[in-house]
Amino acid sequence: MFSSVLSMGISGIQGYLVTVEIDCQRGLPQFDLVGLPDTAVKEARERVRSALRNLGYPWPASRILVNLAPANTRKTGPLYDLPILLGVLMASGCCEMDLSGCAFVGELSLDGRLRPVTGALSMILAARKAGIGTVFLPMENGGEGSAIPGITVYPVSSAREILGHFLRGAPLPTAGELSFSPPPAPPMPDFADVRGQENAKRAMEVAAAGGHNLLLIGPPGTGKSMLARRLPSILPALSFEEALETTQVHSAAGVLPHGASLLEEPPFRAPHHTISPAGLSGGGAPPRPGEISLAHNGILFLDELPEFPKAAMEILRQPLEDGVITISRAAGQASFPCRFMLAAAMNPCPCGYFGHPTRPCRCSPVKVAAYLSRISGPLLDRLDIHVEVPPVEYKEMSGEAPGESSAVIRQRVEAARQLQRERYQGLGISCNARLDPARLREFCILTPEAKELLGKAYDKLGLSGRSYDRLLRVSRTIADLTGEELIGPDAVAEAVQYRNLDRKYWQPDLREL
Repeated sequence: MFSSVLSMGISGIQGYLVTVEIDCQRGLPQFDLVGLPDTAVKEARERVRSALRNLGYPWPASRILVNLAPANTRKTGPLYDLPILLGVLMASGCCEMDLSGCAFVGELSLDGRLRPVTGALSMILAARKAGIGTVFLPMENGGEGSAIPGITVYPVSSAREILGHFLRGAPLPTAGELSFSPPPAPPMPDFADVRGQENAKRAMEVAAAGGHNLLLIGPPGTGKSMLARRLPSILPALSFEEALETTQVHSAAGVLPHGASLLEEPPFRAPHHTISPAGLSGGGAPPRPGEISLAHNGILFLDELPEFPKAAMEILRQPLEDGVITISRAAGQASFPCRFMLAAAMNPCPCGYFGHPTRPCRCSPVKVAAYLSRISGPLLDRLDIHVEVPPVEYKEMSGEAPGESSAVIRQRVEAARQLQRERYQGLGISCNARLDPARLREFCILTPEAKELLGKAYDKLGLSGRSYDRLLRVSRTIADLTGEELIGPDAVAEAVQYRNLDRKYWQPDLREL
């Protein structure tokens, strides 16, 4: 006999429809699985055999052939266990079920319980797009299904529940009727804890308001990492579309907490500087998202930037411009979104005290130049805001008055983002940092005084075309924070101030030593 069960697969972060075809014929007992399965898929035979017996059904003494269509696409992971089990039951004549319009995804344990799978959200979205009305998946993935309208999702704990639903009409609750509560996230650090560093706080507010990349440079212990880890606390919450994209990436990577629905807050990723280029960009067989994609719509924080491998740092250049990265490997190709804010922190030299007002630097000019040269000019050019974080004076450290809280700063950031949403409505632009060069002249209109000041700064600082565009975007954000439609000289002057540090530390004469 022949049976067919719908399932889903995932390639990169995109789901696709898979048809599991089972044919049971007379002959010597045998189980063959075709359709480009990987090792985890091939091992489904033993899991399905044990699960059937523990559910009280005999394993058919027949020749069983399972085909996963389309046969020219590699299938990975144990998510086809459940549809194979249901197909074997129907093809062997043990059960008669009408599974039309339903898709099934799930890994089986040996006693028939279901274990969670990766990429469930992408598969649910693909099933809805293909016109499938119902999806059955493991209970731990139910939170992902509860947030998607237009499709019925049944989270189940075991294959026994599904058989009871189709054979005996036992009702199952949908994902929307269940309550999913992921583990509570730890409280976000607050800017009120930071003493001093008002200039750096202001720069971070500008960066958050426009989605700009940021570099913090200063001696050890001045609060660079402390500031960067508080940046998520002033970012606006994700929109529904942004939350959907971000959750898809985390679901495909298998890092979404069990029971979680859509991620509401921007992600914050802080990989160690020993990370490999593949760990940062993504890769593997099949390709999986890397840290830059896990930071999609959020923040990628690179502490001690010069300590990262040169190849890993240079990987950032193209994703920072395009917002997407394509991984090509022998096992396949996948594209992952990676529109993120890059926040980086570094010391100015190996000992950390080059340019310190009181402590002498122990590094030779050659060592300082070699250390700073680890940050290439093209990468430095893509960092919109450069901020010096100097040592904090005693009176600021010993002061009892708390600093401005993250909640207050976030209100100003959200007001600026609202102006940007209204300005770019219908254009697919989420913030000023995403403003493409073709529209800069349309939305970044300067007053005559500001235009004159920008021209002088361009000539004096020797800015590149990319630096000029980024300076315009930062100026637009500063004007948005004050609610101004035209960009005035004050906004341009502040934006120019954030482009001066590369002239202080990356000096041409220092490089030649």
